[in-house]
Amino acid sequence: MVSYADVPVTDPTAHRMLAAYFQERAAGFPAQLGAYRTAFPDPEQFIPPAGVFLVAHDEDDNPAGCGGVRSLAAETRADAGPVAGHRVRYEIKHLWIEPAHRGLGLGRAILNELEDRARGFGATEVVLDTNSSLEAAGGLYRSSGYEPIEPYNDNPNATDWFRKTL
Repeated sequence: MVSYADVPVTDPTAHRMLAAYFQERAAGFPAQLGAYRTAFPDPEQFIPPAGVFLVAHDEDDNPAGCGGVRSLAAETRADAGPVAGHRVRYEIKHLWIEPAHRGLGLGRAILNELEDRARGFGATEVVLDTNSSLEAAGGLYRSSGYEPIEPYNDNPNATDWFRKTL
């Protein structure tokens, strides 16, 4: 059974996991895209209701993964259907699983928890960006109902952007 701790991104365990995530990404980043750019998250963006950062623990209470969700500015669109004109968008950030815990469904569990947290904050949709070199991540997002969209940010590390209506 997975449990979650809401922690500041500056929490020692969260910081260690983020550093490991960035190190792993830098080591495997496609050379043709240049150097991977590390950017630790702004702690203010992960304080409820603006967002939350989670550390997931396995059944033995060992830290096993992390991820966050943060608010993006509300946007207006003409094709919003029944919620005409208004959507509340949150962004999934830094979903990462400790190597020893991969392949056990923890990524999907954290993703589902982050979506639930976003719903609880009033989100009507979530977005995320990723890199095509992260094939397992892309597969997870597609199989979880995310659809490709045009870029919504200028993240130099991203090649793919996704959206899911909640």
